[in-house]
Amino acid sequence: MFAVYGLSGPIFRGAFERLGEVSGISRSRAVQPISEDEPRATTFATPTAQAIGAYRQMLRAEADRGPLYHAYQIMQRPVFSVFSQDAVERAWRLLLERRIHQAPVLDPGYRLVGIVSERDLLTTLNVDTGRPRDIMARQVADVMSTPVVSADPVTDIRRIAQVMLEHGVDGVPIVNESDALVGFVSRSDVLRAVVTDPPLSLWR
Repeated sequence: MFAVYGLSGPIFRGAFERLGEVSGISRSRAVQPISEDEPRATTFATPTAQAIGAYRQMLRAEADRGPLYHAYQIMQRPVFSVFSQDAVERAWRLLLERRIHQAPVLDPGYRLVGIVSERDLLTTLNVDTGRPRDIMARQVADVMSTPVVSADPVTDIRRIAQVMLEHGVDGVPIVNESDALVGFVSRSDVLRAVVTDPPLSLWR
C-alpha cells in the first residue's frame, strides 16, 4: 500500500497500480525492453535446473532467518527528518553531519509534506571548500520535492524498488496508518537486502 503526501496532507492512498492516477509526482522514463532486432553485447543462456540447484546448495542455510519481504524489515529507524521551515543552510549542514543525501520533510505538525535531497539544497548554496557562501534566505519548503510517495510498513520491497525506478527517487518514506513517519527505505537498504541471505527467496 502506498500514499502520496503534499502540503495539504495525504492526497492519495492505494495500491501501486493506481499511483499513475496521481498528478504532480515526478516520473522517470521507463526502462524499455531490448528489441529482438537490436544488437546485444552479450547473450546469456537461461540457467538450468541443475545450476540453480547447485547455487542453492552453496548458500549458507540459517534456520532462524526467513526471507525479507516488507519495508519494516529493512527500513532505517529512527528516521532522520528536517522541517519545512528550516533554513536551507541548516538542513544542508544536518545532512552533511549525518552523511546522508536526502531526508523526509515534516511540517510544524510533524506531518510528512515532502522530501529534500542534498542536490535540492545545493541549488541555493554556493559551497566553497566545504563551507556555504552566497547564501540565499530560503527555507526547505522552497526547494523540497512535493508531493512525495510513501509506503506502509507492510509493503513488498520489490514494489518500493519499482517506485524508486519509475519516479526517479532514491528513497521512500515509510508512514503508518496514523500518518506518522516511522522509517525510511533507501536504495542502499534494498540493495543490502538483495545481497543478504537468503537472496533467492527475496525474488521468487
